[in-house]
Amino acid sequence: MTRRQFLGASLALAAAGALHVPAARAAGGAGRARPGAAGWPGEGDWAGLKQAVGGRLAPVTAPDVNDPAVRELMKNPFYVGDQPGLTQSSGWLEAWQSSPSVYAVSAESAADVVAAVRFARAHNLRLVVRGGGHSYLGASNAPDSLMLWTRRMREVTVHEGFTPKGSSAAPVAAVTAGAGCIWLDAYQAVTTGAGRYVQGGGCTTVGIAGLVQGGGFGSHSKGFGTAAGGLLEAEVVTADGQVHVVNHAREPDLFWALKGGGGGTFGIITRLTLATHPLPETFGAVRLSIHAKSDEAFRRLIGRFVELYAANLFNPHWGEQVRIGSNNRLDVQMVFQGLTGAEARAAWAPLVAFADASPDDYEGQKGLLALPLPARKFWDAEFMKNAPGAITLDQRPGAPAGRFWWTGDGDQVGAFWHAYESVWLPSSLLQPEGRGKLADALFAASRTWGLSLHFNKGLAGAPPEALAAARDTATNPEVLDAFALVIMGAAGPAAYRGMASGEGPLASVNRAKVTKAMAALRVCAPGAGAYVNECSYFQPDWQQAFWGPNYTRLQRIKRRYDPSGLFTVHHGVGSEGWSADGFTRTA
Repeated sequence: MTRRQFLGASLALAAAGALHVPAARAAGGAGRARPGAAGWPGEGDWAGLKQAVGGRLAPVTAPDVNDPAVRELMKNPFYVGDQPGLTQSSGWLEAWQSSPSVYAVSAESAADVVAAVRFARAHNLRLVVRGGGHSYLGASNAPDSLMLWTRRMREVTVHEGFTPKGSSAAPVAAVTAGAGCIWLDAYQAVTTGAGRYVQGGGCTTVGIAGLVQGGGFGSHSKGFGTAAGGLLEAEVVTADGQVHVVNHAREPDLFWALKGGGGGTFGIITRLTLATHPLPETFGAVRLSIHAKSDEAFRRLIGRFVELYAANLFNPHWGEQVRIGSNNRLDVQMVFQGLTGAEARAAWAPLVAFADASPDDYEGQKGLLALPLPARKFWDAEFMKNAPGAITLDQRPGAPAGRFWWTGDGDQVGAFWHAYESVWLPSSLLQPEGRGKLADALFAASRTWGLSLHFNKGLAGAPPEALAAARDTATNPEVLDAFALVIMGAAGPAAYRGMASGEGPLASVNRAKVTKAMAALRVCAPGAGAYVNECSYFQPDWQQAFWGPNYTRLQRIKRRYDPSGLFTVHHGVGSEGWSADGFTRTA
């Protein structure tokens, strides 16, 4: 942002009267303003904001979610992402439901963000920030609010050498992305285009800024660390409407808080720069599904898999997940990097041999598939569309070429969550003396509900440089010694406002089952933490679970940069002082 842009935005707001309001309307009073109530901006105020942002302010309206044509479009995460009145999840049982903001600023620059932040602060508005809109906890959603929508900020620049401002560090390869970029934007620029790798999220439509601020795991995090660990620099607008460029040399506390301290909490990121890495020769996938014909055989299979993981897979080459189902099925959906197909198959051979040795107990093991691909082609839509069922293209008229999502991720579009819980598993459970305890807990939990072991969402087994970078983030340090994140979830079909409610009897039954299964699993990891981007809306002791000993420092940074609590999200740093809807100061 240039000095001229900054002054222009400030003068436009001042001319509209947006910056001059009675002191009683400042954030931190009895409650934030709502439409129709005292303190809500008048038409002249909104006109002033519209002028300040170059006309990019508009009322938010959701599409007609009961129109059959819209229902079909709502299966497409790119369509949902293009609608300011929708979110990628439609709500959560007894927690939140997707509801449009009153107005949205479709920001194209830091100057637009400055104008919106100053307006929200001056008029004591509930402000929400939306990039990709993937927050399970509804952080980018609030009725009666002003939305700061960053989707138009999509510029991507690849750097052969980048040095953060004010730093004397040697230049490193990097990529700079606008706040509205999704991970597909970054992967196609960095990997497909430049032949390097940037550590980001697994889902192509997840927003870059939100993932980084939550810590940020992707399919290959066991090899390259977290997205937050790769952050080199960020431009951010704080609650006072000032633009900061932060890194290790400039405002290091704020920079640290942005690396895993939670999205929508410390400011609004307008652009960020991430380190890139040499690209492996191959990325690949392993698919295997083994069914045990009895409970006893399934418990033995789980035990043998735990041994296999500890011996062959507990290293930087492997990521993604294995599902342990209540139907006595072990489903492998893992990825690898830097291995040949023969090396990948060899890693799984002992488990296949184990099942082959007991044909009366197991079936399906002969279906092992280990498929390596040229790493540079992994996000190349023209190449990947030749892999049957792997991707789904965005085929809307006028859609940019190359847009796709992994077909398996389509199940979550519009999901109404009944329950979702996560817990990190410590690497001590992979030691010989801990494996039986782990296998027993996995089996016990699966008697009630299925679970997924996400091995890329724990950094134990990662290389030293990845661990060092993650250690210098706000994420709970438990992740450094966790070999996996267990996730359990249950969801129903989309239930946006205006559609049938998602809060039926089945939802309550599913939530109870997930809660019971997680309790059985936690026996092997009592008190373990959870991942802030993928966790329960009702997470107990969330400060400790998400950030552990880092929470006290995060609180100090929050009080310094946002003392009035302009940026408030559910279970975000400092949210203890606000009502559940974020409208009323309680402490």
